[in-house]
Amino acid sequence: VWEKDRIDNNSVTKWIDLLLRADPQRLTKWLTCDKIEFLEHYLYKNIEVKLREHDQPPSALGEGLFTFDDVHYFRFISDPIEPETSESSESRDVSEEDKKRLRFEMLANLLKRISDIDPILFQNVLLGSSAVLPAELEEEMYRLRNVRLAEKGFLPFDEAIGIYQPEVFTKASPVTSNGAKIHNKNDFYEKTGSHETMSVPLYPAAMIKADNLFSSALKVIDDKDVLQHIQLEFATLCNQIITADQKIRQGKEELADTVKKACGYINIGIQFLVKDDTPATHQVASIIQKIPLLRIFKLGFEQALEQKWQAERWHKASWLAQNGLPLSFWGEEWMGVLGGLLLKKPLFFDNYKTGIIYREFSSITDIREAMHTLDEITAFDNLLGLMQLKIKKNKDIHLTYKNLILTLWARDHLGLPKESKEPASLTLDEFKIFFNDLFTGRKVEEKPRAIDSSMKTSFLNWLSSKTGLDDFEITRKTGRILDDLFSQIENEYGEVSPKDLDPRYISLFFIIF
Repeated sequence: VWEKDRIDNNSVTKWIDLLLRADPQRLTKWLTCDKIEFLEHYLYKNIEVKLREHDQPPSALGEGLFTFDDVHYFRFISDPIEPETSESSESRDVSEEDKKRLRFEMLANLLKRISDIDPILFQNVLLGSSAVLPAELEEEMYRLRNVRLAEKGFLPFDEAIGIYQPEVFTKASPVTSNGAKIHNKNDFYEKTGSHETMSVPLYPAAMIKADNLFSSALKVIDDKDVLQHIQLEFATLCNQIITADQKIRQGKEELADTVKKACGYINIGIQFLVKDDTPATHQVASIIQKIPLLRIFKLGFEQALEQKWQAERWHKASWLAQNGLPLSFWGEEWMGVLGGLLLKKPLFFDNYKTGIIYREFSSITDIREAMHTLDEITAFDNLLGLMQLKIKKNKDIHLTYKNLILTLWARDHLGLPKESKEPASLTLDEFKIFFNDLFTGRKVEEKPRAIDSSMKTSFLNWLSSKTGLDDFEITRKTGRILDDLFSQIENEYGEVSPKDLDPRYISLFFIIF
């Protein structure tokens, strides 16, 4: 029923209603005996209590009041003050009127049952709810909640969030004294002074898929005590991730996502430590027996954080930001990568390859792929910065780096005058002349046609004159990007005849309709 450090009134209503239907007598006894402060806090937010004097008519108290003893009157508060919460999809599907009706029916049923069981207790509960100090009471309940969760292995949020704090490993030894692991039961008893049998949650370990370094290493560990401690570590790690992410887990699939996230960053941490994408299984087993999983996870997550920090540093000083352009300027793929890196907790742009658009980083290959894309974006942004372009914002034009630079080149090739502010555009007739030059030396009947090599050289020379860089430097930094750009032109327009060109379907150039 908690949303971070605040109680969610709608969740309380839902759960009390469910428990009331399951066993009303047991719930009523539990609330009035063990959870009286919680009940009074909930009633304080949902009902208004009034007392009728012996000579006072009920009508003088106002409308919409209910009573069971003709002395203690109460009315339901239609819109209780609530903190902003991230409602689940199930909660959003229920209308506000249905929520209000459910709350009124449940409260009436609960209060009637308390009144029937013990009228004096009912009066005390009503009077107590009207004298509640909500901030003080909620703070105490939050403290007790953290104690209960700690007993189950869940740290408070302000402690659990430390899982995303970067880890420091020294080159001499990645294992410090405070990171030493307990290897057997005797060591555990000596350190804790306890001889009780540990209850190890096996569910997280059972959800690990067999296609990662961590699961393969677990299979080769023969010592049952060591294996048990590693499983306990892993379960604790998953619990800490759940607390730190502040996301409500409502099913096995969401728990599996947490396990997958933990395994992914453990894999990255191991690959980073051994400087090998496919380390030997016995080497991985040795690492997870020596270094706490929490530290390996932190090291793996730090690799993703490094990409995020690099993206943020670049974006602040970029040509893109100086011209006030959105990330959509870089096109769908590059925008997706940047959007994932600039999130509070960076994500990998998967582009639906595994069915989702964003996912957690799961290997050092994902880190390198994001780093490579960021390097390409940085290189092209620097190229545009050297061209000293001034962009004039236009909401009616979908501006991208592709149609901007190709249109500028086309205008220069045709000898058209330079615009004071970009983006400039072409007429359809002007584009047809450029289109014919683009495929010079190729017969119109040839399909698909390829861009003539002389035009590619012309484009490179034009870039060199605009940026002051030589051809070799441009090719070294942005050669693959430019090759992909020409390949896209050939794929989209290589089979189109000049007479069939339609500006509505041309996205790589600005064409005036």
